[in-house]
Amino acid sequence: MTTLQGEYEPSPSEWVREQVAEYEASGGTKGNTLLDTGMPIIVVASRGAKSGKVRKNPVMRVEHDGEYALVASKGGAPDNPEWFHNLVAHPDEVAIQDGPEPFAVRVRRVEGDERARWWERAVAAYPPYAEYQQNTTRQIPVFVATRA
Repeated sequence: MTTLQGEYEPSPSEWVREQVAEYEASGGTKGNTLLDTGMPIIVVASRGAKSGKVRKNPVMRVEHDGEYALVASKGGAPDNPEWFHNLVAHPDEVAIQDGPEPFAVRVRRVEGDERARWWERAVAAYPPYAEYQQNTTRQIPVFVATRA
């Protein structure tokens, strides 16, 4: 169940497909951490920038006062993850599942001081982000998701 309507197209990545399926089937009680790190994730559903289909990705859980940072790190790769383009193209067609039920959010990319504050929170929640940033020449984009 999702607040985002349309045809769902599972990720081409097997581990992403499996984690999203396990998370959704269990209401967020299973598949809710990054592999064996014990660090919590959320599932972000977005509208595909090219396909228009619903896409779902596990993203590290970085929550502060009811808002969430969505960090487009792709492990420090030189390019942004595919879902980055979905959020840019359709910032009002996004849902987050952090627990049993998904909820609609609006996302906006943050820059400057606001990005710096959210980046600090993101690194506190998931320390490898700092290393990811060192491994790439691009500034890793950060979006903030607010309940719609």
